[in-house]
Amino acid sequence: MQIDVITLFPDFFTSPLQCSLLGRALTKGIAQVNLINPRQFTLDKHHRVDDEPYGGGVGMVLKPEPIFAAVESLTVLPKRQIILLTPQGQPLNQALLQELSGNYEQLVLICGHYEGVDERIRYLADREVSLGDFVLTCGEIPALALINGVVRLLPGTVGKADSLKYESFEVGLLDYPQYTRPPIFREWEVPEVLRSGNHQAIEQWRYQQQLERTQQRRPDLWQKWLESR
Repeated sequence: MQIDVITLFPDFFTSPLQCSLLGRALTKGIAQVNLINPRQFTLDKHHRVDDEPYGGGVGMVLKPEPIFAAVESLTVLPKRQIILLTPQGQPLNQALLQELSGNYEQLVLICGHYEGVDERIRYLADREVSLGDFVLTCGEIPALALINGVVRLLPGTVGKADSLKYESFEVGLLDYPQYTRPPIFREWEVPEVLRSGNHQAIEQWRYQQQLERTQQRRPDLWQKWLESR
């Protein structure tokens, strides 16, 4: 998969794209991330990418010309999706990550900044995506979250692909509790069923834990799961 990121701060991505599973996936060529700075497409000597908003107001707004030029400079693959990262977009969730990882070979991510983007930039986007109901200083943070979530679903990124099937949100429920050695740490003990070797009992225990944990911690997800059955 090719991921093109339109960002004023390419250095923001340097370390995260080199770390852990994501870094190994990019090294193996499972995905390719290109960082494009719209300042490269400005025509004035100061390389301005923002200006004051019409009608007045606090802050600066990203200009449309550099963003359009940056996007239009990209190679276009057949299955492409252009995404604007904005608090006004649809919430980023596991279902969306699965859709993006499974249906597209090119993602173009436009990172907003300052007080927002010129409204005409929205015409570039196929969809708008939000990390949640809060405001951040830049669109690079949600862009990085989206990249991480999409790339880890691509074949070859995670060593045991079956492990992806049993994570939180994959079946509409939160994940079950996980334990490792030692069997007793301070006053906390690993549940006996997990040490029993009885795989059927373990599976039943884990499923019951998923039900209880989702109902207690995320009643909104619990209600959706009930409605889907």
